[in-house]
Amino acid sequence: MNATKKDDSRRRILNSAGSLLRERGISGTSVAEVMGGAGMTVGGFYAHFSSKEALVAETLRDALRQSRARLAAAAGRKSGAERVKAMSRAYLSRTHRDSPETGCPLPATAGEAARADAAVRAVLAGELDVMAAGLAQQLAEAGAPASRSEALALASTMVGGLTLARAVKGMPLSDEILKACRDHIERGLPG
Repeated sequence: MNATKKDDSRRRILNSAGSLLRERGISGTSVAEVMGGAGMTVGGFYAHFSSKEALVAETLRDALRQSRARLAAAAGRKSGAERVKAMSRAYLSRTHRDSPETGCPLPATAGEAARADAAVRAVLAGELDVMAAGLAQQLAEAGAPASRSEALALASTMVGGLTLARAVKGMPLSDEILKACRDHIERGLPG
């Protein structure tokens, strides 16, 4: 298999795994379903990944980077508090709640990641550090004290709020949770 074809196959596997992980979590995603979604046979899996854990680690990294890119695009050229508001509004939106297969993977995977192998937890920690650093930079630009601590609390509020809103989707409480989290975040922003 030439390098371009192998890269294309790997990307298809990651895309399939990303959709399934976002929607079903780690334990709800099987290698057979991932490979079927990629249009490939299970036998081809090991040409790309040594184990399901290796696939989960790389997929989680890829999906979190995609999620950050979508949030950055939603914020456009805004900076500081306005950027944080735009990102939290996009994250804590009905659209994001109702589209788990393309959204942030954390609501579906964070609880299971705690029991996953060290490589998955290391990827999660590294990506959370990147997320926190980006939010901390925006909070510092807005004049917030203790920006890293605030960034971690902000990320936790966003992920926790989205997780709960998805858990009660279809009920009025779901929209109420999204709004309460957005309002809470905006009240805590400087300026």
